Amino acid sequence: MIQRRETRQVMVGGHPVGGGAPVMVQSMTNTDTADIDATVQQVAELAQAGSEVVRITVNNEAAARAVPEVRARLEARGMDVPLVGDFHFNGHKLLSKYPECAAALAKLRINPGNVGKGSRRDPQFAQMIEIAIKHDKPVRIGVNWGSLDQDLLTRLMDENARASQPREARDIMFEAMIQSAIGSAERAEALGLAGDKIILSCKMSGVQDLITVYRQLADRCDYPLHLGLTEAGMGSKGIVASTAALSVLLQEGIGDTIRISLTPEPGGARTREVIVAQEILQSMGLRSFTPQVVACPGCGRTTSTFFQELAQDIESWIRAQMPRWREEYEGVEEMQVAVMGCVVNGPGESRHANIGISLPGTGERPVAPVFEDGEKTVTLKGDHIAADFQARVQRYIDNHYRSKNEQRKDKAGAREAG
Repeated sequence: MIQRRETRQVMVGGHPVGGGAPVMVQSMTNTDTADIDATVQQVAELAQAGSEVVRITVNNEAAARAVPEVRARLEARGMDVPLVGDFHFNGHKLLSKYPECAAALAKLRINPGNVGKGSRRDPQFAQMIEIAIKHDKPVRIGVNWGSLDQDLLTRLMDENARASQPREARDIMFEAMIQSAIGSAERAEALGLAGDKIILSCKMSGVQDLITVYRQLADRCDYPLHLGLTEAGMGSKGIVASTAALSVLLQEGIGDTIRISLTPEPGGARTREVIVAQEILQSMGLRSFTPQVVACPGCGRTTSTFFQELAQDIESWIRAQMPRWREEYEGVEEMQVAVMGCVVNGPGESRHANIGISLPGTGERPVAPVFEDGEKTVTLKGDHIAADFQARVQRYIDNHYRSKNEQRKDKAGAREAG
């Protein structure tokens, strides 16, 4: 059992972050926010995939003007996913000129490394904090090593150079990031922003660097922390690096929201980062999002093409059904499904799952026994095994996971009886 770090709790659009709340999955659009149709569509896709917070870029006046309409159109679709405004360089101006933008957002993201330079930094930071207070919005103070406050870093480097035993430059950079985050949070509180309105992040692109910084940050504050390996990369590289970094921290109880910053492959879905975040949390036993499909890797004993296609079809079908199942059934996300490829481990793994199928391997009889809660219930044959097994999975859900509609009726009946 993972012991979560104790933090303050911050409410983001009615959803708790920190304070023992489940680790939240976050994502970000890559549309031009001023393109309202495209932004609404992508936010909706991310939310339907399971993103519980979606960050959007607010980089110019057109984007700031679009935010309230994006919010309104999402609500017209029945979607209340919180929107976070990502501000850099000119956030103080945009939020001051377009207060309706601030009102439509659930949270503001401020990067202390580029909120302003020199004498402009403090008043521009203060301006954004005062707007957050006025609109009762939480703030994520997000430090990024690629846009670190250079004045702070230079000062710490100079101090280190004069020390009798100078530390490594890498350690000074880590210290600058931590001081930037915590110091900015303390300034925000001094300006009147409540401590339970602040979330911190210190994003790096190196796995070991991220782990080191967040361990130190967690030791030195009790603000909720947003985790993410910045510029993680594409495909398997980005997934593996993000998983390696975040899993270590989550295992140590560090992290209250996460984002997997994948570069989409050409034509690839933005929702991939949401799925990876969910799979990390579910694999670690921290949350459940969708039924888990156990499938063997295949070997010389399996009829590879048929087995691989069925495993992929079942997993894709389950994920496609989840938006409906999530609304209709209680606890279905904890179900386990097995799709196995031969008699070696197939029947055993299928018996361990809630429902599983053991496909015939090379040279085995062309039948596929189905097991439900450890007992064989039917043997499938012929050309429609995939469709038949899907029907068995749906029947299992209907019989084993209580309908939320039934629960609502029971609660209504209890109120009337009381």
